[in-house]
Amino acid sequence: MFKRCQHLLIGAALALGMSVAHAEKVTIAAAADLKYAMADVAQAFEKTHPDDKLDIVYGSSGKALTQIQQGAPYDLYFSADIDYPRELEKAGLVVGKITPYAFGRIVLWSTTLDASKMTLQSLASPDIKHIAIANPKHAPYGMRAVEAIKAAGVWDKVEPKLVYAETVPHAAQLVESGNAQVAVLSLSLVLNPQIASKGKYWLIPDRLHQPLEQAYAITKHGEHNAAAKAFAQYMAQPEARAIMQRYGFVLPGELK
Repeated sequence: MFKRCQHLLIGAALALGMSVAHAEKVTIAAAADLKYAMADVAQAFEKTHPDDKLDIVYGSSGKALTQIQQGAPYDLYFSADIDYPRELEKAGLVVGKITPYAFGRIVLWSTTLDASKMTLQSLASPDIKHIAIANPKHAPYGMRAVEAIKAAGVWDKVEPKLVYAETVPHAAQLVESGNAQVAVLSLSLVLNPQIASKGKYWLIPDRLHQPLEQAYAITKHGEHNAAAKAFAQYMAQPEARAIMQRYGFVLPGELK
């Protein structure tokens, strides 16, 4: 009887050891527009994968690209512009295919003005002194903001008013702090309850800018990280897709 119990205890200890051994941490570089949507997706993922932990670092896609090129230990890269992961692919810094996961949209947003009644032409008004956008040098949402303003024919009047933020969440902070009256943000941010309660927005027609096709890739660093692959695959599951749709993303295969 004693030996049988001893064997059971040893078996349980081995099983526990195997469980711990298979628990993995995934470090993710994610575009700043994913700040709220990705947090919800990660929470849902961790409920079904309790042994795996996600460490998500949000920032501009361009800066994350540079960090990965310089050897930053990210396992997954969720970019707001598909061209950035393609750059890594050319350099041999990703494994597997580049996978589109969403198309983003941009909006005008303000806490002091009724942005729902504005258009891009409204930005030319002398009453509007400062307009926040993410820095187009490294933020895809900032690039699309510039494209849309130019397409609307008001670039010459708007450009002197622009205040450049590090990311779209930073652009929202500039409006909240009074350092800008209006911002061009991602739709995914303004649909978050924390932001939605503070202001109103106007959806910028997507015909005015290049598509915000967003994609992810597993990096060379994450090649053998099973949890990274599991999370990448989870993005295609109904639960994850529903969360992304709730934040205003158009998913691959759903474009009209």
